[in-house]
Amino acid sequence: MSKKKLKGWKEIPMGGMITEPGSSVQFDVSAWRTYKPVIDQSKCTKCGMCWIYCPEAAIIIKEDGKYEVDLSFCKGCGICERTCAPKAITMVKEESV
Repeated sequence: MSKKKLKGWKEIPMGGMITEPGSSVQFDVSAWRTYKPVIDQSKCTKCGMCWIYCPEAAIIIKEDGKYEVDLSFCKGCGICERTCAPKAITMVKEESV
């Protein structure tokens, strides 16, 4: 299965408005990030607070119950880090490519 090419930030309509329901998955917002979340699996209690509060649904629950970040949808807002009681999520400076 080939991965669909996502549209970049320059292709988002004026004002950053999503004009059609569900179309946000067509846009790659990863370039907006300065910091990215990194989950320390040894500290994660799998409480799900990061998953609940992520405004972009960038937190994924894997089949084994572990949480991961889908960096294609993460904007780097840090809400997941702030809602993580065991401090398992750390925002790390994004490396320039």
